This record gives sequence, C-alpha cells and structure tokens, in this order.
Amino acid sequence: MAPVQLQVIAKSTPAPFGVVAVAHHIQDLPSASTSPAAPLNISYAHSLADGTNVLLDVDGTVTKGSDAALKALGDLYASSGLCGASANESAQINALTLTFPPLPPTFPTATAFLASLEQRLTLRTFVVGHSLTVGDFATFGALKANTIAQAQMPRFPHVTRWYNHVSKLPAAVKAVEEIAVQSKIKPVKVKEEKKPNDELKGNATFELGLPNAKMGEVCTRFPPEPSGYLHIGHAKAAILNQYFAKLYKGRFLVRFDDTNPSKEKAEFEESIIEDMALLGVKGEKISYTSDYFDQLHQYCIQVIKEGKAYADDTEQEKMRDERMNGIASARRESTPEESLARFAEMVSGTEEGNRWCIRAKISFTDPNKAMRDPVIYRTNALPHHRTGDKYKAYPTYDFACPIVDSLEGVTHALRTNEYRDRAPQYLWMLAAVGLPKIEIWEYGRMAFVYTLLSKRKLKWFVDEGHVRGWDDPRFATVRGIRRRGMTIEGLYQYMLLQGPSQAFTNLEWDVIWNINKKVIDPVAPRFVALEKKDLVKVTVHGPGTPAAPETKEMARHKKNPEVGTKNTVYSEVIYIEQEDAKSFAQDEEITLMDWGNAFVRKVTGSPIESIEMELNLTGDFKKTKKKVTWIGTSPEAPLIPVTLLDYDYLITKKRMEEDDDVEKLLTPVTEFKVDAVADHNVKTLKKGDIIQFERKGFYIVDSAYGEKESVELILIPDGKASSVALKAGAAAEKEKPAAAPKVSAKAKAKAAAAGATAPAAAAAAPAAGKLPEIAPSEPVETVLLSEGSKGFKQPVKTKMFKVDSIYGEVETPVKTEMFKIKPVYDI
Repeated sequence: MAPVQLQVIAKSTPAPFGVVAVAHHIQDLPSASTSPAAPLNISYAHSLADGTNVLLDVDGTVTKGSDAALKALGDLYASSGLCGASANESAQINALTLTFPPLPPTFPTATAFLASLEQRLTLRTFVVGHSLTVGDFATFGALKANTIAQAQMPRFPHVTRWYNHVSKLPAAVKAVEEIAVQSKIKPVKVKEEKKPNDELKGNATFELGLPNAKMGEVCTRFPPEPSGYLHIGHAKAAILNQYFAKLYKGRFLVRFDDTNPSKEKAEFEESIIEDMALLGVKGEKISYTSDYFDQLHQYCIQVIKEGKAYADDTEQEKMRDERMNGIASARRESTPEESLARFAEMVSGTEEGNRWCIRAKISFTDPNKAMRDPVIYRTNALPHHRTGDKYKAYPTYDFACPIVDSLEGVTHALRTNEYRDRAPQYLWMLAAVGLPKIEIWEYGRMAFVYTLLSKRKLKWFVDEGHVRGWDDPRFATVRGIRRRGMTIEGLYQYMLLQGPSQAFTNLEWDVIWNINKKVIDPVAPRFVALEKKDLVKVTVHGPGTPAAPETKEMARHKKNPEVGTKNTVYSEVIYIEQEDAKSFAQDEEITLMDWGNAFVRKVTGSPIESIEMELNLTGDFKKTKKKVTWIGTSPEAPLIPVTLLDYDYLITKKRMEEDDDVEKLLTPVTEFKVDAVADHNVKTLKKGDIIQFERKGFYIVDSAYGEKESVELILIPDGKASSVALKAGAAAEKEKPAAAPKVSAKAKAKAAAAGATAPAAAAAAPAAGKLPEIAPSEPVETVLLSEGSKGFKQPVKTKMFKVDSIYGEVETPVKTEMFKIKPVYDI
C-alpha cells in the first residue's frame, strides 16, 4: 500500500491546526498500533486544486477539506483508537464536530460552543471516551483558529484545563510551530496574464471542495419547490450550487420539485425564476420533476415487482406510530401481485385506490427512522398546475429526487445537514432502481436572529396585513433583502465565507450587512438630505458669498471619480438641520462640508428658526469640531421632498420555537418614517439605486422621483451594532423602571416593629450620630447559621465588625423542580 499523502496550505483561514496535529500524532504512534494502514507523509503547498486548503490522498482516493480529512484519517487509523473505543464513541465524535462554531467567528456562536464544551468536559479528561481521539485534535484546531473563542476561554475553567493539556502534546506543538513557519514562506511569483471573464472564484482563505470531483464533469442542481417565495436560506443553496458548477467548469441545473399539487402554484414558480434573476443565478436549463412522472411510474412498478416496495392502507396516525416504535405494517409481506393491483387502483384515482400508498421495503427497525419503510407514492385528487388531471398518484420527494438527479446527470447533490438522516435513504433509492451513485455534500442550514423563514409563518404575516407582501423589506425573502439594499456580490461573499460549516446556529445580521457595506461603499454616490422638521434657514455673508445662486460640478464620490459628477448649488440662503443648529455656540467656527469654514454670528428662535453666518474660507477645517451638511437652492434646483424609511424586526424573540405563538411576539412598531428634503440631484435616481446621504447612512431608492409625492428611500444596515439591534428591545429597556429589592415578610414585620419604637429610641438617642464599632485588632470567633436565619451553626473567625444589611433580611426567590427534604443535620 502506497504511503498516505497529506497536503495542506498553512496560510489559510481557518488554519488547519487540527488535521496537522492528528497527522503528527499518527506519525508518532508505534507502527504496530497503526497496522495495517500505510505510513503518513505531510507536505505543505501554497495552493491546491479545487480551492481547498487540505487534500488527503489514500491510495488514489482523494479527500478534500479539513473536516473530511480528519474523519478519513480517523477511519484509516481506527486501530489506534483515534475514532474512539466503540461505535457509540465514533458517533459522539462525529456529532461533536457538527457543533463547531462557523466562520467568521462571532461572540454568540463562540460562547455557546464553549459553554457546551465546558459542560462536556466537567467530568472528562478527553472530549469523548477515556483516551485521546481525533475529536480532541479537531476541537483543539477549531478553538485555536477562533480568535473570539480564544479570548473568552478563561471564563470556562474545564475547557481551559483540557485545552492547555492538548496544546502541550508533542503533536499539537509541532502543528502550531510548523504552520507558523510555513505560513511565512512566500510563493515564487509567476506573472500571469489576466484573462477576461474569469470564472467565479471563492474566498481563497477558506476551504471548499467537492468529494471526487473532476474538472469539466461536475453537475449540480438547485431543486426548489414552487410552494412559496425564496428566502435567504434558499439563496445559499442556489449560490453554492452555481459556485461549484463554475468552479469545476461543469453544469448547473434548475429543477422545480413539483410533486405535491396541494401546495404548488404557477405564481410561485414565476416568482422563483424572478428571485433567481435577482440573485444572479441562472441554470443551464430549467426542468420539472413532472417531466419525469411517466418514468417514475415505471420505476415504482419495477421496485414493487422486485419486492422492494409494497402497497399499504394503514391509517396515517397508526403508520406514524408504527414507524416510531419499529412495528412492521400488516401489509409488509403482501405479494408483488397484490401491491401492483393496489398501485393500479391508485393511478386510476378510484375510491379504493385513494386509501392506499406505496412504501419502500427497507427496514422497520432501522435506528435511522428515515429508513423505516418511507412512503414513495401517494394519491392526490387535486389538479397539478402543469399536468392538470392527467395523474392521480404522485411520487414523493424522497423517491423522485434521487432518481431524477441521476436521470439528469447530476454528479453532486448539495443538501443541508438537516437531511443527513435521509442521505442513506437517497442512496438506497438509487441502488433499488439500479442507477449510479451520486455524491452527497452537506452544509449547515442558515438562519438568523429575530427572523422567520417558515413559509407558513411568513404567509400568516402577509395574510394578516402586518407586511405589504412577500417583498417587504422586513422579510428575509430574496425579494425582501434585495429591496432592503443587499447586493448580489455581498450575498455571494457572505455565502462563500460560511464555507462547509456543519453547525446550525442563529446567525447575527452584523457580518452579512458589514460585507454588503464594503461592496457598496466604494461605488455609492454621495448626496445630502436634511430632516424636514424645524428645518433652519441660514443666511450667509462675507467674502466668498455668491450674489446669486451658483452651480458647481462636484464629484459624486470623492475617492472614486468613475462614479460621476453632480451639480451643487452655492447661494446666500442655505438650509441645515435643527439638531446641528442647536449645537452651535455664539461666534463658534464650524465647517460647511464641501464649502469651507464659517462663524455663527446670530441665532434666532426656539426652536431655532434662522441663523446668520459669516464665511471664513481661509479657515482650517481641521481645527473645527463640527462638520455640517447643508443644501443650497435656486429656482432651477429646489429642495426635493424625500421620505427616509427604517425598519425593525417583526418579532422580539431571537429564535422562534415551533410551538411559539407569533402573535404574542410581534414587535409593536416595525416601520419608521422621517420626512426630509434632499438636494435636487436625487431627481435623477432610479428605483433600486444605492446612494449615501452624508452623515446619515446608505440608502436604496424604493420609489423614484415622480412615482409618489416624495422620493422614498430605505436605510441599508451597515453592520454596526446600532443598525442591527432590536429597536423595540432598546426602547423598552430605556423605559423600564429600576427594580426594587424583594424583601421578605419577616423583614417587613421587623421593619414595622422598628418603626413603632422609633420615636422612643429617637428621644433617648444623643443629638450626635453614633459612630460604628471599631473593628477588632485580633480575629474574633462569630457563629453564623448555614441558611442565614436558620440551619446549623458555623463558627467563623473574623476581624470584621458586624453591620446590619441595608435592605434588611432579603430572600432570594428560587424556582426549582427538586422536591423538598429535611437538611441532613436535622434528621
């Protein structure tokens, strides 16, 4: 057997600490413990095929990516105990790797993972089992590469103990040292001519790669169900499928999974095509599962004849109960002839046929419940939106998807890991009908805080009138986030940045909007808008003041001349915002942006109605504290009315549970409107244009000039905490009164008694206040009770003097599910 070859890129994100540490650990093992596996060689590269940062070659079988390589090495050298001492421990290791926090690192995901790991390691030396496994090295690598987790680790003592132990192991030390050295070695520069229309390339700092992929032969597909509008989770699936097809110079298909007439509509199909265009996603061709109904019908007959499927008329609730409890159906041993007769009734749509379904005969006791004789064909009397009344029985997604994938030449099926239990079922269906195996590549499902992605719940918001439609900017649908100002490039960068992470977490919105800001900032033209309420008129005089309004051509973007120019009006009368005006002091020197400095000479009114300023164009803008936006006007360039829109989340809970009542979690106010005026240049903007109003933020035009009474623009979040925080929560926190300490009934009675005797005590007390007792110079023994006012006695030596609690005897309320027992000392 040829030596196992491990190639890694040291300078990549995340750095491959875990896989390199495992490799060194294997090299250090006695040869007897790794037998019969081949020896392992480690080498470093500056780039690897297919955009991955780890490549493992085992006798010609290539594995790409850190996660896959770690699992492959564990399996290959399982005899040394790397995969644990039992199948249960191996399963625990695999489950643990799925919980690693995704990239880029965020505070919530890092701390949640550390808290979970702290609980696991409280009574353990190793993450799984009683010896060092690939799970320890994989977890070490995930934490070593996560800067936020590193900073928070001291808060978790058991994690810190374990981490310090693993990091001092020879294999881990070698890995860290080697990667540090190798990452500083620069590649030899080779001049390459830039090719036009280069294929889309991913972020080179993280790993992506499909298993057993060959350049020019990869075929991926995006199979949406036409039962709703695409949301951001679907966007990830569409973008990743297209990305890989382009990366491998292969084919990308779009196929509508239209196997359920009860849910599907032509309107949703049209909207999905439009949404994909908004995402910049375009398949080589668009097909439908319904195109293959006749072939699927024949495959169903085939598996029935071969005894791999049977007809069943068990009631739905009973069938569900039997599958859960591993009970065989009474119809499971029906003959193929009996089942074929029932299937004929089903496809004819008879009353008898409507009672039956076809189930795959896989197993009724498999630990994986997805393998317990799933339904593969069922009846539906409703007309199909494409085929009408032609068919009365339809294949399920579980039966149709793998078969049609194979018929269309798909080589790699990308699925979220929520379908992991169904992967064996997917492969069984292919084997059952005699079609070639398809590679399955899994990735983590995407969800965001305070955000609904459930089609049912989104539909409720639309039907109840809480939003204006499926493209509402408060929705995380593709239409909603695009209308809110998300760019295609920003989406692509964020999706690819997520990489092959298997973790499912509620992601914060800050990173995706911050990436989007970096996309739009260099190209968004700059304009000025001022809040209309209490707008302040400013009269300017002094040297440099134009006698009549003048127009100058200015750059729309100071750092990017390619953005174009705009016309700025300079006049004797200009306008500024009330908030700026209120901040001015008499004779203060301020800077009028894009004009020069000026002295504030006279302020009139409260609120301020007018100001007189004296220009000082020779003044130094670096010495002024206040830089103010302003608008000048002329008959040809009047103020343009605009409405600035901002939105809050629709719900007040970070993560919705299945049984949560949406109505009780509604955010009271989710839309905020500010009437403003803008410079005349906004008249040229079109719907969908992205701009920046200086000192206000980035906006996207929702209604252009002339479409409504005012130009409507929506604020685009920039990723800062203030732009992605729950506004309703912040407002409630401000209004919330400070909570008073809870005082026990006993303490209240004591206070009442003290109050009754207070007059007498006051009369007896001397006029001067009594000083506290002096603390003893030597420790004095004091007896305390274990439960404050009761319990067993505890002698304590202390030099502190005794004082009464300022709150009296305070009881701390505790909710517990423990039953009450007597203290052991009272028994």
